[in-house]
Amino acid sequence: MTQDKESWPFLSQKTVDLKIIRKAKMKIPFGTITITSKSRELINEALDSGRVSNGKYVREFEELFARLTGTKEAVAVSSGTDADMLALAVLYDFGAKRGDEIIVPALSFVATGNAVLHAGFTPVFVDVELETLNINPRRIEQVITKKTRAIMPVHLMGKPAKMDEINKIARKHKLFVIEDAAEAHGAVYKGKNVGTLGDMAAYSLYLAHIITTVEGGIVTTDREDFAEILRSLRSHGRACKCKVCVVNTNSAYCSKRFKSGRDVRFIFERVGYSSKMNELEAAVGIGSLHMYKKIISKRKRNLLTMIKRFQKFKSCMTTFQQEEHEEIGPHAFPMIVKEKAGFTRDQLVDYLDKRGIDTRDLFSSMPTQCPGFKFLKYKLGAFPNAEYIGDNGLHIGVHQDLGEKHVDYFIRTVGDFLERYAR
Repeated sequence: MTQDKESWPFLSQKTVDLKIIRKAKMKIPFGTITITSKSRELINEALDSGRVSNGKYVREFEELFARLTGTKEAVAVSSGTDADMLALAVLYDFGAKRGDEIIVPALSFVATGNAVLHAGFTPVFVDVELETLNINPRRIEQVITKKTRAIMPVHLMGKPAKMDEINKIARKHKLFVIEDAAEAHGAVYKGKNVGTLGDMAAYSLYLAHIITTVEGGIVTTDREDFAEILRSLRSHGRACKCKVCVVNTNSAYCSKRFKSGRDVRFIFERVGYSSKMNELEAAVGIGSLHMYKKIISKRKRNLLTMIKRFQKFKSCMTTFQQEEHEEIGPHAFPMIVKEKAGFTRDQLVDYLDKRGIDTRDLFSSMPTQCPGFKFLKYKLGAFPNAEYIGDNGLHIGVHQDLGEKHVDYFIRTVGDFLERYAR
């Protein structure tokens, strides 16, 4: 069988690409997970006990997480998206109505916008700042209406949003502030931990994050009434919402069970969700918290080294900076290709991928680049910074399984790419 000669260059390039892949010096995966011996021990104990639903290990994890962030309460749920969603749903107990508006940044992982909609609210989007990746506070008041109930800033890539300005606007307009801290474990803003800067904060505990339960989320707050409502919401809205449930943890007698004349576990006070964390996930989380200082130290070192060394590429690419008033939560390392760089984001991604460096796009403008939000009728061009990042941004991991040799390899590989393609 003869081949068309025009196919030869394609085959030749494919062969070259395969050789590159085989010769890649090392792999830099985007994420990792550390499951400690402590976690394995607790998982086995839970399995042996036969009680694997929400119980004593979930409560222990909540107490440890609250202590770490410096809040009075932490309520564990089944995902970071649910953490956003339930924090928003708390507002119905304080006068919010379905269809009311929540202000969010246009750029975030799609879960932020999804959570607003699933909670029964309408997301109102605001463009971000290119240099911080976060919501632009100067544009927030332009979209506040009589239906606005809260501002949900996102600390994207662990970089704290400008919370002083956001809280000032919220106080002026009597709005709640709910931090989307999904990626911001360990972040600090002006001496205060992220997670303590608003009325509530919602964290993701997904496996690639600094603190993980494999899947899971958690909401922090200083308000006991918010925490009680959150415990109700995560379990179908039931009236049974004690901080420590003796039935779930000890199979003991509950004096409150028939106090109202009916079984409190089957009185449903509000529209709720099925969003509980289970004991096996909490066991992974407890082990993760025991390793927290070691994990975050490695990740911070990787992130700050990347930020410093990446400056040599500033003529054609940018990244965020850690400013004097903050500590970035070392979730990942973002990059944005500048205009007229001479190459595209996707060319860089392909080059890195062939050399073993795993990347992710730096999300999208939810209202204008995500088809699922098309029904909200925002027009392309309405959020120029978010859209630019959506087209030209990417990020790589900085996790605890990486070290100096991986950072060296990454910087060297980017340099090799730019020698070939940058103008």
